[in-house]
Amino acid sequence: MSYAIEFTEPKKITPIELADENAPGPGEALVKTHRMGICGTDLSCYLGKFPFFDYPRTPGHELGLEVVAIGEGVTNVKVGDKCSLEPYVNDPDTPTSKKGNSNCCPSVQVIGVHGPGGLRKANWIVPARKLHAGNNLSYDELALVETLAIGYHAVHRGNPQPGETVLVIGAGPIGLSCLEFLKLMPDVNVIVMDMVQSRLDFCADNLGIKNGIQFSVDGSHLSKLEEMTSSNLADVVIDATGSVKSMSTCFEYGGFTSRIVYVGITTENLTFPHAPVFHRREQTLLASRNALPADFGEIIKIIEAGEIDTKVWITHRLDIEEVPTEFDKFTDPKLGAIKAVINVND
Repeated sequence: MSYAIEFTEPKKITPIELADENAPGPGEALVKTHRMGICGTDLSCYLGKFPFFDYPRTPGHELGLEVVAIGEGVTNVKVGDKCSLEPYVNDPDTPTSKKGNSNCCPSVQVIGVHGPGGLRKANWIVPARKLHAGNNLSYDELALVETLAIGYHAVHRGNPQPGETVLVIGAGPIGLSCLEFLKLMPDVNVIVMDMVQSRLDFCADNLGIKNGIQFSVDGSHLSKLEEMTSSNLADVVIDATGSVKSMSTCFEYGGFTSRIVYVGITTENLTFPHAPVFHRREQTLLASRNALPADFGEIIKIIEAGEIDTKVWITHRLDIEEVPTEFDKFTDPKLGAIKAVINVND
């Protein structure tokens, strides 16, 4: 039996013991968790705000894993491989999956959200097809691939073209993930907006995104955007806030024929100005959910090439034994955490 973490009920964390799983079946892999990244979904599950999370449950879906054993027919990974986990377990036989959209398969189950996750010292079993080897990366880096994949997919949903302006609203982990890939597009003008100046400073100092706009209740942020874009506004707006207010008003930042991408999530109903803004400017609204299998491999290559430095992301660390007493502090935005990583096994 080994130490593990359970979200027992909203705002209650219980240390538990889990036995090692073994003997992976056909198509499965036995893995050991080395690192787990804490994301907004984990915090929402802890607080009781995430709609698909049932209690009690072991969380953990942003993971750096080691392959301990493989089952029959597994060829994409081998014993000893260091891997990132693609936690979206889809049904390959649905029409949606067959079209290549496994990320939003109707029956998709997210490891660590809909089912048990990886915040455990014991070995556990996952579908081997959801593992992406990255033996040249650290477990820290591999644990951040899933977060980056969310941003990668959102950027591709927006499909920015050379000469266009992209506005990312929200400089939390998902917004930063979007910015990491946008900055690799040299012919795209990138602007970031956030309510907190220190986050804009982080983007300027660590990502090279100098065009930052601090949201202001007096509306002056819109004037700043107009000034930066010669009154043309943004061609692509990516809202990574999950805020009802932001998601309802972000249309005003998009110019004529702009694309609006929702990558943040809310369970509340949204309203937005149709005739004067959305219809008049002939805007397009897009949702961005999860990521695609190919995204993980591409991101691993990009990190291997040194084009993304994930070390600047990790502002806080804790050991798995510290989770019951230390996890709650990450729900406070004043902590200033960009990304916290849990050491599960050394």
